[in-house]
Amino acid sequence: MGLPKTHRLRRGRDFQQVYAQGLKRRGRYLILRAWFSATDNPTLVGISIGKKVSKKAVVRNRIKRQIRGAIRQYLPNLKPGWKIAIVVKSEAQTCEYEHFLRELKQLLIQAEVWHGH
Repeated sequence: MGLPKTHRLRRGRDFQQVYAQGLKRRGRYLILRAWFSATDNPTLVGISIGKKVSKKAVVRNRIKRQIRGAIRQYLPNLKPGWKIAIVVKSEAQTCEYEHFLRELKQLLIQAEVWHGH
């Protein structure tokens, strides 16, 4: 099960905007890029994973599913109006789901996207 359609970052120009103007937070397995669009739109999230992580699509898709699952849990805690791009690093191939949960929450708090921080 993926993210709800209203929370997906889909267009290439949205990704480019986040990369060009957004802030950047790094973790061991993930890089979080976030840009505040100053609207009351829901938070949009996109995941970028390249072939450097793994040449096998099965592995890349498994990692994307795990990250989507973590984001789905955290959506109610995210402030509205943000556009977030999550870039997966090559070390993520050996990462467990719990590590994704912990690191993603930490990066969201550092970027001040988490509600209450």
